[in-house]
Amino acid sequence: MKDGSVLSIYSHWDNFPEHNGRILQTHYNTREKVAELIDLGDCSSIWTDTIWEQPRTDGRKYGPEPYSARGEDCPPRLDKNLEEYLSDGEEYAYVYTKNNEWVCYNMNQFNDKEPEIEIPSGALAV
Repeated sequence: MKDGSVLSIYSHWDNFPEHNGRILQTHYNTREKVAELIDLGDCSSIWTDTIWEQPRTDGRKYGPEPYSARGEDCPPRLDKNLEEYLSDGEEYAYVYTKNNEWVCYNMNQFNDKEPEIEIPSGALAV
């Protein structure tokens, strides 16, 4: 955000760059689409053909599966800066930059490499 803060959501399922990273780059690749995803709050999955084992009713073949769809209150989280956001303990963290691109951070505590890693290119099969 303009003040350096980070608005984020948690995604439970398959947060690896080879999956969620590619989904983000392919399907959530504009500020508007990113904002729509974040506005949903925490999600079980960001790309599925069902919502809690029921057919989708939002007119999409695939899309996010937010916890709010089953009545849970899991709003987006606001951190004061990138450092605070990255200290949450998740294995992978994603940031949509001012340059309109996704950056992935590998926060694996056993990895001594630079935390920013490349997201594989190309869409998944769906």
